[in-house]
Amino acid sequence: MAYNSLGLIELTSIAAGFQSCDAMLKAANVELVLSRSICSGKYMVMVRGDVGDVQAAVSAGTSAGHFSVIDSFVIPNLHESVFPAISGASKVEEMEALGIVESFSVASLIEGADAAVKAANVQLIEIRLAMALGGKAFVTMTGNVAAVQAAVDAGAQVVGQKGMLVNKVVIPHPRPELLTEMI
Repeated sequence: MAYNSLGLIELTSIAAGFQSCDAMLKAANVELVLSRSICSGKYMVMVRGDVGDVQAAVSAGTSAGHFSVIDSFVIPNLHESVFPAISGASKVEEMEALGIVESFSVASLIEGADAAVKAANVQLIEIRLAMALGGKAFVTMTGNVAAVQAAVDAGAQVVGQKGMLVNKVVIPHPRPELLTEMI
């Protein structure tokens, strides 16, 4: 069954992360996508399912996580290119312009990546989630310069609304070696 709704909770505590994950899975009929510790001692839980179930799971997980919750979201209609970018399965044959949005939180970055790819005709290259990044996350994307600029601006706006934006960059004609560094 294909689910198009995604929910995530990011916590400051590993123990609270396990507790939140358990509460999320008991609260609703959701599929566990990811439950793991991430850099700087944080923990994240990602689930997918029908919108109502994901909302119920995130609500239960947030309650269980108490003061340890850094950020959370429910995206009701996730763009289909987000999952391949998270798993590193996106294949880019040719890079046009390169866009990067960098965030202090995983949750805000995924929301920003979804907004970016919905805002303009770009291809997500990768969404890197807080591993070996000091708890930060970033998304890379390609397309023509105007599309990449529009997508980066849209993604950065979403991340910035949560106060989590580190930086945003658009490189109009990146060197080809950059693509080999990203895969």
